[in-house]
Amino acid sequence: MQFTSENRLDDGVLEREFTLGEIPGTLWTPETAAPAPLILMSHNNGLPKADPRLVARARYTAARGYAVATIDAAGCGDRPRTAADEQARAELRRAMQAGEPVDEIFESFIGPLVVNAVPEWRTTLDALLSLPGIGGPVGYSGGWAALGIRLAVVEPRIAAAGFFAGGYVPRAQREEARQVTIPLLFLLQWDDEGNPRQRALDLFDAFGSKEKTLHANLGGHTGTPLFELEDGCRFLDRHLK
Repeated sequence: MQFTSENRLDDGVLEREFTLGEIPGTLWTPETAAPAPLILMSHNNGLPKADPRLVARARYTAARGYAVATIDAAGCGDRPRTAADEQARAELRRAMQAGEPVDEIFESFIGPLVVNAVPEWRTTLDALLSLPGIGGPVGYSGGWAALGIRLAVVEPRIAAAGFFAGGYVPRAQREEARQVTIPLLFLLQWDDEGNPRQRALDLFDAFGSKEKTLHANLGGHTGTPLFELEDGCRFLDRHLK
């Protein structure tokens, strides 16, 4: 892991850009002498790590005493896209503009994205936990629920997770949700225009966790209330500190 930039922010959080092989990422760490629990934070279906909503959540969480890291998935953010990536995105845009069903397009696009992203996140996790000032336990937080489900199943170091029900979850991960047993906080925007409500409720019901909490708020896809940041950190505090 090589750090390529460093910036001390107004809230005392240290923001550092890094590369790990071909993987670009960002790490936010708090002002604390004790090892900080680590949060892996992703955005909906591989949107770039520089997205303002993700950065705001990361900074808020780091200021609460957590190390927070995110990376760009292959074909997202600063990483080059293949011809297949471009074709899949173009087909998705065309279908959405035409009002056609898009589930099968999402399935063929998001499924491989999850499969390819998981090894990179685990490699990043290995590197992060070797850094001074970062320790366990580890949590996951993000709108890319499909990735979080897969990581929760295959990565035993993840002890709790917060998911946003705002993106398409492939069939494979909807089945794997039954194997997720860690404490879970699930956020749902009741009027999310791109995420059928019943599908999100069915996914919440499928999780195998004995402790799982659903927070549903009125509003569209990007209307999650700011107070959910505070509630999310309290959830992490209960399970990671």
